[in-house]
Amino acid sequence: MDPITAAALAALAGGLGGEAGRHAWQGLTALVRRPFGRAATQGTDGSETPLISSGELEVAALEGEPADPMRAQALATALGVRAALDGEFRAQLDEWWQRAQSGSSGGVHNNIGGNVESGATVVQSRDISALTFNMTRTAASHERTDR
Repeated sequence: MDPITAAALAALAGGLGGEAGRHAWQGLTALVRRPFGRAATQGTDGSETPLISSGELEVAALEGEPADPMRAQALATALGVRAALDGEFRAQLDEWWQRAQSGSSGGVHNNIGGNVESGATVVQSRDISALTFNMTRTAASHERTDR
């Protein structure tokens, strides 16, 4: 498994990566909320509560202050320790990390097809929100200027 860096966790918690980053963060929070596997509950305090962190507190702390590098490192450490003790969690965490890395690569694929009017304005972008175009067409705007 590739190590999950504190910087990557901080970026996801801070909302970097747009919708893909938010989706990845939600996936991580859902993953750490899952109960420990049976092997991880061995070595408890007598109440069947594992002596190590599930990562839930660290996720919440980093979500509250995503710019705090100590909180990001605490989460990275909690995830690493839990993965070392719980093979099922390790497999799920590795799968999540692979998806998160591929989903936040920043790649964009735009396609234009169908009947596109010659001289039409086309805007291609990624992660646009709260954007408004107010355009009016005039007779002059229909004329080609590149003759």
